[in-house]
Amino acid sequence: MIEEKLGEVLGLEMAAQKAVDQLASKGLLDKGSIKQQVEEIRKEAHNHQTQLEELCEKLSKSSSEQKIDSENVKSVASETEQKASQMMQTYLGNDADTSEALEFLCIAEGGEVTHYEVLDAMVKDVKDTEFTDKVKSILNEEREHLQQCIQLARQNIK
Repeated sequence: MIEEKLGEVLGLEMAAQKAVDQLASKGLLDKGSIKQQVEEIRKEAHNHQTQLEELCEKLSKSSSEQKIDSENVKSVASETEQKASQMMQTYLGNDADTSEALEFLCIAEGGEVTHYEVLDAMVKDVKDTEFTDKVKSILNEEREHLQQCIQLARQNIK
């Protein structure tokens, strides 16, 4: 189950980057300082993706009880990324505005927080402290991302 959850959080990190890129290319993040703030979140999502990929690679080569199949993780990640991208297209439709784009980012960040919360609960008894510490660290950053997105969405209605 840890493999699947790792794949899901990895896929959501990949989808978050793709979403920001697509929303920015449509000009939906050009208002005020939104683009700069959301770009920082995208960069951190990329960093999370890299950290998770490195962690998965390390765990796939481990001889411990927490050995994982990195190919399975990658497969789940790809499927999750596709589902999240499809959800964005469905939610935003063809005539989205900045407010809707920010609200979608709130939904996406909320999903990431939820998935990391579940992963954090799943790994609490794992003996690999690097793994558990990494999950906790990313979870805390994702909580901050969600708060940032909520703040941006609220500021955009003024």
